[in-house]
Amino acid sequence: MNRENTRTIHVGDVAVGGVSPVSVQSMCSTKTENVEATLAQIAALESAGCNIVRLAVPNEAAAKALPAIRKGTKMPLVADIHFDYQLALAAADAGFDAIRINPGNIGSNDRVRLVADACKANGIPIRVGVNSGSIPKDLLEKYGATPEALVASAWRHIHILEDLNFEDICVSLKSSSVPDTVRAYRLMAEKTDYPLHLGVTEAGTSYMGVVKSSAGIGALLLDGIGSTIRVSLTADPVEEVKAGIAILKATGLRREGVDIVSCPTCGRTNIDLISLANEVTEKLKDIKTPRTVAVMGCIVNGPGEAREADYGIAGGSGEGVLFKKGEIVGKVPEADLAAALVELIIREEKGANSIIP
Repeated sequence: MNRENTRTIHVGDVAVGGVSPVSVQSMCSTKTENVEATLAQIAALESAGCNIVRLAVPNEAAAKALPAIRKGTKMPLVADIHFDYQLALAAADAGFDAIRINPGNIGSNDRVRLVADACKANGIPIRVGVNSGSIPKDLLEKYGATPEALVASAWRHIHILEDLNFEDICVSLKSSSVPDTVRAYRLMAEKTDYPLHLGVTEAGTSYMGVVKSSAGIGALLLDGIGSTIRVSLTADPVEEVKAGIAILKATGLRREGVDIVSCPTCGRTNIDLISLANEVTEKLKDIKTPRTVAVMGCIVNGPGEAREADYGIAGGSGEGVLFKKGEIVGKVPEADLAAALVELIIREEKGANSIIP
């Protein structure tokens, strides 16, 4: 099922599914009972561009902090619940916007019904979240540790809610294996119109975690699968958001801010291209207008290959050229290239004349 044809749920004021933009999620790493630290991290995630924030609610101390956290932020909040249905009820009472559970591990059907009824009464969707480490034993015996087992596990949990007439559902099927994750989501997309939450679980530290997540999430997004994403990293959650946004931009699903196009270095390069590209990226990070900016190592790869860029620079020997839409607009000493490019962009965006004579 293509994402545009899925049902739409609402996590606070964020629509998930249908024709809504693919949203980016992350999860706080703070102890939830530490309200001040948790709210500070939520604010940092919001500033980074996060759309939805999830909090772990493992115990009563965390549950008691939920009303204060809800009062302290307008961000859409998801409570992550395992095993204890009362924690889910507390999250619903606190005004959280969604709950992530596995209905099969909450307890009896009566307890699941209480959670479903509370969510229905408060307009709260439930994310059925399954992963390769939580597949029931009988399904492992039947399917093995396979994508098919993940899908069967998800449907088992979904049917529990559907039998209670609850269908305000989002689904995730995560594995630490990229091929298994992709296969599971593709299988699920063929069989349901529930919106899918994408992610590769336990992906690793910043470098490999981003690589695995980009491969898995990116492949699915390009297939038209997935309505919301979370890049799981053993790192600061803000890095998850940055990576998620970058994946959406790379797959053409988000067009905001500056997209830096830079060439690899080679023997033709006579400037410090790596430092220059990093400097330009840093200087333009706060610009929200969608623009493509090229940082090229030489004139061969400059205005020619990067002619579609809105703005760009190409190095020479001790100097470089500035160009706009493939047309050279001036020459600048190497030391001034980054500053001149940034000033050109800012002045052009404000409607002023180019600073280049």
